[in-house]
Amino acid sequence: MKQPKLFIAIIALMLFCSCNEKKSSGNSGTNGKLIVFHAGSLSVPFRQLARSFEETNPEAEVQLESAGSVACARKITDLHRSCDVIASADYKVIDEMLVPDYAAWNIQFAQNEIAIVYGTESNYSTEINADNWYEILLREDVTFGRSDPHADPCGYRTKLSVELAEQFHGVEGLFDKLMSKDREYIRPKEVDLLALMEVGAIDYMFIYSSVAVQHNLPYLQLNDSLNLKNPDLKSWYAGASTQIHGKKPGEKLTIVGEPIVYGITILNEAPNPRLAEKFVAFLLDREKGGTIMKNCGQGFLSPPVSLQAERLPLHLKKYCIEQ
Repeated sequence: MKQPKLFIAIIALMLFCSCNEKKSSGNSGTNGKLIVFHAGSLSVPFRQLARSFEETNPEAEVQLESAGSVACARKITDLHRSCDVIASADYKVIDEMLVPDYAAWNIQFAQNEIAIVYGTESNYSTEINADNWYEILLREDVTFGRSDPHADPCGYRTKLSVELAEQFHGVEGLFDKLMSKDREYIRPKEVDLLALMEVGAIDYMFIYSSVAVQHNLPYLQLNDSLNLKNPDLKSWYAGASTQIHGKKPGEKLTIVGEPIVYGITILNEAPNPRLAEKFVAFLLDREKGGTIMKNCGQGFLSPPVSLQAERLPLHLKKYCIEQ
């Protein structure tokens, strides 16, 4: 009699362990840890997004990690870090660095614009305007910051904007003069500049307008010909280009000016793919993630767009149109 009872106990224990394993498995779609790498400019909306997602999915834990978008991609390609979702401030970072080896698709979901942010104590803050901003930034008693173009799209977009400004304002040598000034205030990502402004180390910084809105900072809105916001000016923006470090040492990647569009994807080797799909669907939902993004001053594409729509997970296709 003891042997059958022992056998039943063993079977019961195996079933119990199996159920617990399934509950903790990332493939359950509702449970477990979700690792999200994202652009620094998405820090505020993604914190709100994560909290809201966890409220509706209480057994999920969203772990956010911000960096410049290029740096985020290199965590995957160079450092082989484990990650479920990556959201980039430039959709092309995903297309050119991650697809197809590390990700199968990419969804364009948000917009932004380059702006010049300043503080109430910034030198000449009462004088600066859309016509004289470059003259003020070049003054000896003015300092400005920008992000690293090799790590952060805001950094290379700043260079593109300044190159366009030289053409637009007809000031020969403007690009070289501005880009050679205050290089000690270049930081890995644009939000790192906020601390410099808080302590008065810099007067101005090139940053996305959404970040200014999120931190209640005054900013100068640049002409559409310079801010990389207007889709109708795509051909004009393409007249500027710059280079950043490529995938391999010594390689260069050419960046051509275009309207600012953000992208998001799920990695091929995502530890928790079903939960990742649920998170991305939450972001793309106009009434959920879309509302959070808009409330944070972030332009939201409605509907989102994908160049690889045929590769999208089935329940994400309804949120997108194919471009």
